[in-house]
Amino acid sequence: MRRLKYKKGRRVQPTPLEYTGIYTDKDTEMQLFVYTENEVEEFQDVSIEDILNNKSSTANNWLNIHGLKDVELIRDLSEHLNINSIIVSDVLNISRGTRLEELDDTLFFSIKSILPTEDKANISIEQISFVLQEGLIVSFQEKRGDFFTHIRERLRTNSGLVRKKKTDYLLYLMLDAIIENFYITIDNKEIEIEKLVALSKTTSNPSIMEEIEKNREVFHFLKRAIVPLRDALFTIKTINEDDEFNSIESSNFVFFGRLHQKTIELLDQVDYDLHTLDSASNFFYTTQSHKMNEVMKTLTIVSAVFMPITFIAGIYGMNFDRIPELHAKNGYFVVLGVMFFIVLSMLYYFKKKNWF
Repeated sequence: MRRLKYKKGRRVQPTPLEYTGIYTDKDTEMQLFVYTENEVEEFQDVSIEDILNNKSSTANNWLNIHGLKDVELIRDLSEHLNINSIIVSDVLNISRGTRLEELDDTLFFSIKSILPTEDKANISIEQISFVLQEGLIVSFQEKRGDFFTHIRERLRTNSGLVRKKKTDYLLYLMLDAIIENFYITIDNKEIEIEKLVALSKTTSNPSIMEEIEKNREVFHFLKRAIVPLRDALFTIKTINEDDEFNSIESSNFVFFGRLHQKTIELLDQVDYDLHTLDSASNFFYTTQSHKMNEVMKTLTIVSAVFMPITFIAGIYGMNFDRIPELHAKNGYFVVLGVMFFIVLSMLYYFKKKNWF
């Protein structure tokens, strides 16, 4: 069991809010949608004052925040929106995994969004957090992305159920968009796996094992990201009409059940790909072992063939005066013939036994 070590002089009071991510060069920008079934208003690059002035208590409000660099702005905003400081701390601390929690009638959901990078060799990881209150959903993204572009278009064009439902349905749509990123990442990695499987059957270069191990690490990371998401969605799915999550309507639990089913499918696919990588590495090692056995078999046959003729050469190489065949007229040729006959006989025997 791993021991927990505590440093001397550690702080007893809560630490100040701090963004722990890597996107410190991304400015904090806010976008507000205020919508009902009949109309929608969109506000770009809004300030806290704009949000408070345009936020409607009789409509649904979606506040999307790009960039977590401005901690002071996020803290001030959370105070105006009555968001618990514990939730704000979790939003800024991107080292945490998937979390689902409800505090003070506020539902908090954080998730890792994963996509392949431009070179498709690595993956890009971003934490996206959601705060759900009555009539309001706030989404926090570490950087500007196009994950929710199609959702904005649905709001603008009033397509689907998004403007007919409350903000908990909007949360479902955004979670669904993030889960789709997992599918994209896995599909991209499966193309690379197919190449590795083909190479493992044709090459003896040990660098192929390095690539297999890198991809295995990626899929293990994906599994660690999906499992807590599956568990969180299962919690929502099984709550149903319980009072634990007041922010989600009972009629919308079925949608989160669909997301839970998607995570199960993702885990099945990840397990299958991990099994494929294991098979590729096992096949590579088996092939290398087979090639080594072939080499050893060839060397063994050569050694076995030369053993008797080496024995004969050793006998006639001894420095004794009274060797019977020493002065025979054709003794040299007779001995060579005997050696040649022994070699052919042994090769014929080995071939008949299918030893080579």
